[in-house]
Amino acid sequence: MRRTGWAVSGGMQAVDTEEVQQSESGPPGAGGDDEAVSPNRARAARALHKGLFTVVLLCLVTALTHVAMVFLHVAPANPVSKRYSPQVNAWVYPLFEQNWRLFAPDPDSVNRQILARTSHTAPDGSVRVSGWFDLAAVDSSAVEHNAFPSHTAQNLLRRAWTTYVELHGGDDGASSERAVMLQQYLRNIAADRFADHNSGPFEFIQLRVLTLPIAAPGTAASKRPPAPVENRLLPWWKVTPHGN
Repeated sequence: MRRTGWAVSGGMQAVDTEEVQQSESGPPGAGGDDEAVSPNRARAARALHKGLFTVVLLCLVTALTHVAMVFLHVAPANPVSKRYSPQVNAWVYPLFEQNWRLFAPDPDSVNRQILARTSHTAPDGSVRVSGWFDLAAVDSSAVEHNAFPSHTAQNLLRRAWTTYVELHGGDDGASSERAVMLQQYLRNIAADRFADHNSGPFEFIQLRVLTLPIAAPGTAASKRPPAPVENRLLPWWKVTPHGN
């Protein structure tokens, strides 16, 4: 038999004191559910903490590795840089190339017009060749009248071509692994730039580079465009599907 306590105050209605105690302590079994959930939350918090720690550690290691590789690249030749030269070059080129031309600049003495055209084979076997598209003009328009032009618009295509010439000279055949890498680098830049401004698929791309002298100041010289010093036509290059 359950005992029930009754509290009576004057004319007020009697209240079951046991039910009041149960209502104040919460519904039955509430404490057990909290105790069951707490370990799961604790494990989830520990897993999240470990994940964040791993990500931060990887970012720190990557940053320190990058600083060390760039330092060995720009530092004077030493036993460490000579021993790990392949690893340093693989890390630095072509995206993180460094040079010390801040106090000894070497500005271009010519203007280069880098053109690109593509080729696409239709299902019926016919080959369609596009017109020439001026890649350098797109960069020039992005830099002109821009107070804060991007590094990619100023140097990406220009440096890719000058480095290509340094490694290949007048011959478009690659004679080293780095020359092959720069050839692929220049090809990918041209394919991506062409695909951004022209619709339609293509399987091959070709570059044409016109080297133009800087026109002399004066009204008479500016009336006619300067004749190109060099008109270099590169071979057709096969592009990967991402260029389509």
